[in-house]
Amino acid sequence: MPQSAPALPGAHSIFDPDRFLPALDQRLSGLPDARAIRAETVATLQAARDAALSDIVAGFATHPRAARETVRAIASLTDAVVIAIHHVATTQLHPSQSPTEAEHLAVLAVGGYGRAEMAPHSDVDLLFLTPYKTSAWAESVVESMLYMMWDMRLKVGHSIRSIDDCLRLGGQDMTIRTSLVEHRLIAGEAVLAEDLRERLWSDLFADTIPEFIEAKLAERDARHKRQGGQRYVLEPNVKEGKGGLRDLQTLYWIAKYIHRVERAAQLVDLGFFSRDEHLNFWQAEDFLWAVRCHLHLIAGRLTDVLSFDMQVEVARRMGYEDRPGRRAVELFMQDYFRHATRVGDLTRVFLTALEQHHVFQQPLLNRIFRRRRRLRPGFTEQAGRLAYEDPETALKDPLNILRLFEEALRTGILIHADTMRQVAANLDLIDDRTRENPEAVRIFLDLLLKHGNPERALRRMNELGVLSAFIPEFEPIVAMMQFNVYHHYTVDEHTIQCIAALSQIEQGQEADDLPISSRITAAPLNRRVLYLAVLLHDIGKGRPEDHSILGAQIARRVTGRLGLPADEVETVEWLVRNHLLMSDVAQKRDISDPRTIRDFAKAVKSRRRLDLLLVLTVCDIRGVGPGTWNNWKAVLLRQLYEQTVTVLENGMEALSRDQRREDAKRSLRHLLIAQGWDPKAIRTETGRHYANYWQGLPTDTHAVFARLLRGLGDDEIRIDLHPDPDRDATRAAFALVDHPGIFSRLAGALALVGANVVDARTYTSKDGFATAVFWVQDAGGHPYDVERLPRLRKMIDRTLKGEVVTRDAFADRDQLKKRERAFRFPTHVSFDNDGSDIYTIIEVDTRDRPGLLHDLTRTLAANHVQIASAVIATYGAQVVDTFYVKDAFGLKLLQPARREALEQKLRQAIREGAERAGA
Repeated sequence: MPQSAPALPGAHSIFDPDRFLPALDQRLSGLPDARAIRAETVATLQAARDAALSDIVAGFATHPRAARETVRAIASLTDAVVIAIHHVATTQLHPSQSPTEAEHLAVLAVGGYGRAEMAPHSDVDLLFLTPYKTSAWAESVVESMLYMMWDMRLKVGHSIRSIDDCLRLGGQDMTIRTSLVEHRLIAGEAVLAEDLRERLWSDLFADTIPEFIEAKLAERDARHKRQGGQRYVLEPNVKEGKGGLRDLQTLYWIAKYIHRVERAAQLVDLGFFSRDEHLNFWQAEDFLWAVRCHLHLIAGRLTDVLSFDMQVEVARRMGYEDRPGRRAVELFMQDYFRHATRVGDLTRVFLTALEQHHVFQQPLLNRIFRRRRRLRPGFTEQAGRLAYEDPETALKDPLNILRLFEEALRTGILIHADTMRQVAANLDLIDDRTRENPEAVRIFLDLLLKHGNPERALRRMNELGVLSAFIPEFEPIVAMMQFNVYHHYTVDEHTIQCIAALSQIEQGQEADDLPISSRITAAPLNRRVLYLAVLLHDIGKGRPEDHSILGAQIARRVTGRLGLPADEVETVEWLVRNHLLMSDVAQKRDISDPRTIRDFAKAVKSRRRLDLLLVLTVCDIRGVGPGTWNNWKAVLLRQLYEQTVTVLENGMEALSRDQRREDAKRSLRHLLIAQGWDPKAIRTETGRHYANYWQGLPTDTHAVFARLLRGLGDDEIRIDLHPDPDRDATRAAFALVDHPGIFSRLAGALALVGANVVDARTYTSKDGFATAVFWVQDAGGHPYDVERLPRLRKMIDRTLKGEVVTRDAFADRDQLKKRERAFRFPTHVSFDNDGSDIYTIIEVDTRDRPGLLHDLTRTLAANHVQIASAVIATYGAQVVDTFYVKDAFGLKLLQPARREALEQKLRQAIREGAERAGA
């Protein structure tokens, strides 16, 4: 094997001032002026730094998941550069043979640089320290040093202050004070730097410890809020985010402020951490620094956001590889989130230690005003937190681990950090015998069902590993990231969010938004089955198999172990296996087609299962992340539920086509009469449409088309754009003479103005007019901005008149965002001739992009395929476009060769469009 390049200082003379500085002096001797000296210094240092940094980076590549040596080597390299520049400034440019006391100067590193930790593009934060007011000589030295560093393209943060300035400004500004906590002498007067150190601790830090701790914790909370408030955000900030480097640094700052520690290992001797906890600190810090270094090297600049495109490249550089069912990037992000969780655990432990050391007290208001409940035997309250009365005795019985969470939920008291440590250290007590113990099962189910706040217990149990210990099948999905824009949380956090959503529905908190689900949960139902189905619905994720099928098998095993009766085991298993069924039917199928309702009713079989499945579906969608649930999904699910109830209770005859057609005509007649239409015009309108028109649209849309079609000329295009807030969409209705490809041209015009189509129907009247209606949303998933509707109308008009060639216009608009190009979704094209009595259903599942719908519909039109309706379901960067189609003769696509040829052309259109979009 070739020798790896060294990652630590020593390979280059720049790290040895006794060798490097004399050689530099020799190069500078005889140069004519200060400008030449500066230029030669910069050129020499730049070459030396580039060579040394190149070797450091090469060394990092040999251990890409551990950056401790690398960040210290980069800091040492920066020290060498600053020392050399200071040497040139004070001996070559501004020599002072007999400096006065006022002309003394010390160059100190502060902040992260002061801690001797730097990523490749970290700022160089310097404090130029003077004894008194800054002298003219010191100003000249500082100015020359800065110019040379700027010429080297270093990003320098600097200040020039006296010792008194540091004390005064540090007392006023917490950011300045924090930077001073970690100062380190680089060059110049050591005595001056030591004087500052002593005075900081004696005159400023010693008397302001509680103030500093409170400020740092408040700053941390504000920072977390700015970064999204969650540990499991899609694109975390490695430095500033929750569980990131800044959280670890905050602990170190506080410890240093109080005890002047120089290394994190000293926190063990001081009683803040156990040795295992310090190991977690060390490993998390090393991993996070590695991620940050890779980010800097990939971007070629300072960046700390782990964006989607960066996640893929960082995972590759850190040596992660794909596994069956899991992408390398998902494995990497799972490790990232697990380290972030450990950082949260360490913070909690550290704050408890501060309380025990009597240097900080967490807020007491919730303790003072809390209505106290009597604690059960074996538990006590310490500093307002729940703890074991005698830990050694309590932990002889593994059930006391579960009882701890039950007691915390029952009383509302937070668990003491020391008690959490004791639990985490004894998880091996929860063995198979404990998992099958009836009392253990009773406690666990009570945590879900009895105390009204199950997500609180589940989240803490999950963080401490208790949930995975009691249900080992849960462990693989802990911190499991799903690499797509759709899922905002890791799988375990999504599950807990779903449990929280179910609890809120049960408590009546969502009655206005979710009337049917609220009504179902208010009536008698098997809560145990529902909660366990929600808890286990995604437990099969991360394997090569279909997670619904595998999850159902796991659910059967878990519920059997929990001792549920056979009928409940079967129901939980069915719900887990079919937890996507209702969502898929509602969002990917035309639910105005009676065949869709019939087939769904046959799959569900009973009203009891339908009720449970609806609530599970609602919780699953609402648990995906903020903004995922909207009125559009609510309307679709509500319509599907109500029509299925009708079929289950009254039979399929209740949804007969003839009956629905006559009901729709009757409703339209009443509405048009109210609007002043004469009987002859009403007869014309109700007689001009085929049967599928009446069952596919609501009455208000029928009325819009009646108005648009009335007196419509052969060369005329009429458009009606109207916000539909009940569906979180804008309805765009078009009436014009029918001709081939009209659906595609309309879809293209809508895409050109940034409208996202979520549903579309097109019908041809008996007298040759096309009536097309699209429901569209803006980029945020809401009704299209009313102020942009005139532009939309104008663009559609120009496109339909041929003034805008859609394909040409897409050349510079159908582009993917750089951060989203890393998403890959395999393309699936399927044909279904059984799902509808009249149409062939073509389903295209692929990577979404702005021009996709236009490309697909243009391909269908070019192959003489008539589109009756399109249903579009978007899941972040993935989309499922479903088309209900006939051939040119009004028949289904029954010939296999025809379907195969059409599939190849659709795939080609997707491939060519993706290349155009830069995917």
